[in-house]
Amino acid sequence: MHTTFMPSAAADVLCAHCGLPVPEGLLEVDAEQQFCCSGCHTAFGILHAHGLDSYYGFAERREAPVRASGRSYDEFDHPAFANLYVTALPNGLSRTELYLEGVHCASCVWLVERVPLLVPGVLRAELDVRRSLAVVEWDIATVPLSRIAQSLDTLGYPPHPFRGVARADMRKREDRAMLVRIGIAGAIAINVMLAALALYAGELNTMDASFTRFFRWVSFAITVPAFIWPGRVFFTGAWASWRTRALHMDLPIAIALAAGFVRGAMNTVTDSGPIYFDGLALLIFALLVGRFLQQRGQRMAVDAAEELHAIAPSTARIVDNDLVRDIPSEALLPGMLLDVRAGESFPADGVVIRGHSSVNAALLTGESRSTSVSVGQMVFAGTLNVESPLRVQVEQAGETSRIAKLMRQVEDSAKRRAPIVQTANRMAGIFTAVVLLAAATTFVIKSQLSAAHALDDAIALLIVTCPCALALATPLAITVAVGRAARRGMLIKGGDALELLATPGIIVLDKTGTITEGRTALAAWHGPDWVKPLVLALEDGSSHPLADGFRRAWSGFPMATVSASRHFAGGGLEGTVDGHIVRIGSPRFVRESTISIDESMERVMNDLDRTLTPVHIGIDGVLVAIAGLGDRVRDDALDSLQQLRGRGWRTVMLSGDAQDVVASVGRALAFEAQDSIGAVSPEGKLAFVERLKATSGRTVVMVGDGVNDAAAIAAAHVGIGVHGGAEACLATADVYLTRPGLGALVELTEGSRRTLRVIRRNIALSIGYNLIGASLAVFGLLTPLIAAILMPTSSITVVLGSWYSTTFARSTTTESVS
Repeated sequence: MHTTFMPSAAADVLCAHCGLPVPEGLLEVDAEQQFCCSGCHTAFGILHAHGLDSYYGFAERREAPVRASGRSYDEFDHPAFANLYVTALPNGLSRTELYLEGVHCASCVWLVERVPLLVPGVLRAELDVRRSLAVVEWDIATVPLSRIAQSLDTLGYPPHPFRGVARADMRKREDRAMLVRIGIAGAIAINVMLAALALYAGELNTMDASFTRFFRWVSFAITVPAFIWPGRVFFTGAWASWRTRALHMDLPIAIALAAGFVRGAMNTVTDSGPIYFDGLALLIFALLVGRFLQQRGQRMAVDAAEELHAIAPSTARIVDNDLVRDIPSEALLPGMLLDVRAGESFPADGVVIRGHSSVNAALLTGESRSTSVSVGQMVFAGTLNVESPLRVQVEQAGETSRIAKLMRQVEDSAKRRAPIVQTANRMAGIFTAVVLLAAATTFVIKSQLSAAHALDDAIALLIVTCPCALALATPLAITVAVGRAARRGMLIKGGDALELLATPGIIVLDKTGTITEGRTALAAWHGPDWVKPLVLALEDGSSHPLADGFRRAWSGFPMATVSASRHFAGGGLEGTVDGHIVRIGSPRFVRESTISIDESMERVMNDLDRTLTPVHIGIDGVLVAIAGLGDRVRDDALDSLQQLRGRGWRTVMLSGDAQDVVASVGRALAFEAQDSIGAVSPEGKLAFVERLKATSGRTVVMVGDGVNDAAAIAAAHVGIGVHGGAEACLATADVYLTRPGLGALVELTEGSRRTLRVIRRNIALSIGYNLIGASLAVFGLLTPLIAAILMPTSSITVVLGSWYSTTFARSTTTESVS
């Protein structure tokens, strides 16, 4: 096949597969179809060979070149992969769920679901385009899963194992069941209210007795299903309360519902007295809605084992008899030899046996500066290899690695955490006992005078003091506050965090990524501007964090021309840029080739902030510039910390960074000297937080963003993960701040204080209502009918009070949810 270059006028030729313009260098003379890349050529050939040309009839289809990775996907055939992601089906079949990259329209669905025609042995392939999730069933004896994965990759849909399937399905089923209950309860309540409306209208206009009887029986018949299914959850809870001899708020609710229903049924049969069915049906609906909202607000915690997979890579590249192949990280064993390239994370703990590089361990240790590693030194799973390829011998993998041990400490801390009982729950036992005792006493005393009036007064007491308002007082206020906080970029997992944050205590803050921006930035520059394009050109191809700091600082500068460059591990870069020999790197590295250093540069070297990483720039043998790179303190840090201190909070900075760096930042942000603590390991952070909890007698809040903070966050009374934090840190945190900076932390503490005030007011209103209603019922001044009408009043008051109260600001901001 002859390939030649065509003139630029032919650039309008479009790729036969993806429809994008074909580069001039890939145009083929006299070819019927032209392709923009080899991937599209291969995909077109596969479809054409299998008679699937109708794919090209879709009006909307893939508009991106096929970038096949060329991976073997051998790890998909490993037994460890099968144990994690493959389900065995009858008749020797298997099923798995794969996340596919590049899915976006109906043509993708059509193409993926034709995989059984492309790969013999595949029985079914179904694609959920919204979730990019493909379900594949195949005969494992006919074709390995790796072959199926290769076919998907060749078509432009690189597959990945899908995690969290069981949890997602379980939560979907639970939500669907609860929503069905709420829907049925709501429909029943509406219909019962319509029948009740007819009865109320009939009382005013003297309805015929036969019609009155008819509507009473209709109300009874419609209400029965509400008790059989939607309302059954309250009776189940009451039965569990009775069996465990622990008074629960479901018990008086169930007794009130049962008493009202039984009395209403008796009055329906005898055709006398009130029937209460409208109030009961509405109560079941309102309580189910409140329970659903509370349940949804507590659904943000993630299993620590899942987060272990998110931190460490899911696959590892091992060297076996000089052959490099991929296997699942779960299959790694001590003694295996790993090949870890620049820019990749280490999948296990191990010892470097070949190579020299630098490692970014900020995720694990909090150290903002990369550290050099060489032969004989340890590296840890989850940390990042920055500069050069390394060969690492596995020492600890999976559950025995350092990161896995940290995850177990996180889990243990979460289990040891003392449960914060809500204000309403603290009163539930006493309230329930008092209501039941008052109702029984009313019935016993008044039954000596009139049994019928005694039962009506007791039922009126149970109905009017039904603790629905008390049950809704806390979750409604919390739900409204959590919703408004979320719109302000503060995701709160539970009401206990709001209650604890309402009272000033001790806030322990990680430095890297919390107080600082968590990334390398150019903080000092001493040199002429004409040097900057040369530095930028040489650093442009580097993956080192320091190079990223230069690129961000000088993104608008023109790019010079690099004719040659070389990287020196642990030293820096050297290259020819616009005819100049440029050397950038550590002071020692640049001095090796520097002929001249003038006095001004000597002064800069002596005066440069010791917390910054010095980078020297030599051009043609002369030291012409010195840069200082470091982790910038957030712009709002000082003001936010001062506001917290002014409200009674003690602030402590706890970091894995060097003590001199932490002390310098602490002085700039007005920390007390003893509260700026550096060189602390993840285990040390956990011990520090637990010691504060045991000795301070105050609420201890831990704020951080890394895996090194996760155990301390779980151990604290309240753990807060900040914007950009590691998944494990965020999973264990009680609150996640999606807005960068510490301003959201100030708003969180103030909003929590206001929320607790609203909760206390709601509880006071509901108790006051119940006391007044109970007094009227006990003295016979309240009939069951009036009690049923008044019953929702306290709940409505609580709902309106929670909604219109100022907890967190209502308005959204452009900074809110990232």
